[in-house]
Amino acid sequence: MCTRYFIEPDTEEFRDIIAAAEKSRLANAFRKAGNAVLTSGEIRPTNVVPVIATGKSGRKAVFPMKWGFRIPNGPLVVNARSETAARKTSFREAWKSHRCVIPASWYFEWEHLLGTGGKKKTGAKYLIQPRGAGMTWLAGLYRLEDDLPVFTVLTREPADELRRIHDRMPLMLPEDLVDRWIRPETKPEELLSYALTDVIAEKTGEDGETLLSGRNYGAGR
Repeated sequence: MCTRYFIEPDTEEFRDIIAAAEKSRLANAFRKAGNAVLTSGEIRPTNVVPVIATGKSGRKAVFPMKWGFRIPNGPLVVNARSETAARKTSFREAWKSHRCVIPASWYFEWEHLLGTGGKKKTGAKYLIQPRGAGMTWLAGLYRLEDDLPVFTVLTREPADELRRIHDRMPLMLPEDLVDRWIRPETKPEELLSYALTDVIAEKTGEDGETLLSGRNYGAGR
């Protein structure tokens, strides 16, 4: 599952994305609703963040969106299974024509372990990103709630490298498929086989820091 990811703002890739999100008219609408747009650090469900989608003009654009679908009489839905989203009432319409991409520097996952008596417990926290990538492009779905956009992150079966950590992972796209994924006319099932599964997974320390690719990345709190 994906319930935390990180934005490192001082990078060439993120500067234009952040600037576009902050200038969006939706940024003011979210602020009036009591939600500032977060553009750095560790991102959690219910945060409002930059998301890439197709605008009314049909062109790719950056929009602030809130993380999580509200389900009547149910919990906040922050992830959706890519294998079943097309059939689920909550995701069916978004799967057809309201797909988005959530830009991240990397995402976090906690090790899931079996304790005494088979009881599940949470282990170490890992920082994960596609191998050799400067950015992580998380595939998602979005819709409007109270006239404001909200999104959920799609997940899939884990890569072999991650099975020891968790039984799911986010659906991560190559950068050259971002534009195609968000187009309403695209058949998303045709792109699932291109999802990135070659990843780097580094255990973080107690302070949320780890050494990855020779650089020290800090996890926001």
